[in-house]
Amino acid sequence: MSKIELLSPAGTLEKLKIALDFGADAVYGGVSHFSLRIRSGKEFSMEEFKEGIDYAHARGKKVYATINGFPFNSQLSLLKKHILAMAELGPDAFIVATPGVLKLAHELAPQIPLHLSTQANVMNVLDAKVFYDMGAVRIITAREISLKDLVAIKTELPDLELEVFVHGSMCFAYSGRCLISTLQSGRVPNRGSCANDCRFPYEMYAANPETGTLFKLEEDEGVGTYIMNSKDLNLASHIQEILDSGVVDSIKIEGRTKTSYYAATTAKAYRMALDDYANGTVDVDRYQYELQSLQNRGYTDAYLISRPFEKHDTQSLDFTMQLGTHQVCGQVNEAGTHFLCKYKTLPNDEMEVVFPLGSKVEIVDNEIGSTYEKDGRFYLKLKQLKAQNGKIWEEVHSGNINPITLPTSFPSYTFFRVGAHPDMGTYPKK
Repeated sequence: MSKIELLSPAGTLEKLKIALDFGADAVYGGVSHFSLRIRSGKEFSMEEFKEGIDYAHARGKKVYATINGFPFNSQLSLLKKHILAMAELGPDAFIVATPGVLKLAHELAPQIPLHLSTQANVMNVLDAKVFYDMGAVRIITAREISLKDLVAIKTELPDLELEVFVHGSMCFAYSGRCLISTLQSGRVPNRGSCANDCRFPYEMYAANPETGTLFKLEEDEGVGTYIMNSKDLNLASHIQEILDSGVVDSIKIEGRTKTSYYAATTAKAYRMALDDYANGTVDVDRYQYELQSLQNRGYTDAYLISRPFEKHDTQSLDFTMQLGTHQVCGQVNEAGTHFLCKYKTLPNDEMEVVFPLGSKVEIVDNEIGSTYEKDGRFYLKLKQLKAQNGKIWEEVHSGNINPITLPTSFPSYTFFRVGAHPDMGTYPKK
């Protein structure tokens, strides 16, 4: 079986580098409102996206450019210019969502491979064949598809690459085809500006139009009002089943708008899972230790392994977001010499170190601090919080922009974390 690709989100140039450094084989991201993340126009300039492509290619890795929005007629001229401009940057593929954009991209930039977005909702052999005949070399299947259906598609179309989501936010609607945000705020999800209205709490009412009577429906305590809030996908415990099928070419992580720590941790966890599978070993607890450290809406394995009607635990009804097992307290700069504080830090706090697989950090004990291993994990304690400008701080907090000196060099974008404190609570607070 060929090597399975690990595909991570790249919401910014920094996140692109982090995802690749922490184990991704490829990343996806975009520029402008033709990407399904409208903020990508602000977070990625054309120059930065080109820098990201060069960064990836220098490491033998890939970048896929998202042009997966649903354009208006008034935007078609601009879309053509955008496709040509993106093709000049040399990405490894375009991700597109509609038959028209796929055809247009194939005509304007025939040298760029085409991947069909999950927004196209491919669930069966018939639809897969239509897009394959139109020139799509890969299909990112709908999140609602089953592993059995993936096998059927691959059997019929063995040369078609299949990509599946294994981690990240799930949509209340059918693979993102939602109009709730459009209805409530005028922000169109399929053009990249979803307001995440499904994550809000709602009050339920019953109205009698004949009498004008309105009743509020009171809910039992603990049932909650987040009636459209899907849990987050987490298939790290099922990597063996997915890969044993022999039909998946790429596993994909959602999350371009999420944090740098998310980009690092998800890439590292699924890199471990893929490497362990290749080596004939599986350690689910190891992967979940990392993934449970992230903020999440509760986790579900959703529909790839189990059929939808068998699942009754895919919604978080009583909260929209909860903290993970750990709190990020620092992020190392690209040079590896200093870090920026992300959470209250005091001298002699024990911080777990999170760095890319295969990286090494020198064991030291000096006037700045010490590094050491314990129970198979790596830790850092700072004896003094010395800023780059020489100032000594008694404590540092999130928002402090003074780089803090490290006792030794660390890999670029290493993270420090501590166990989440009980009083940190859940968002929103109950």
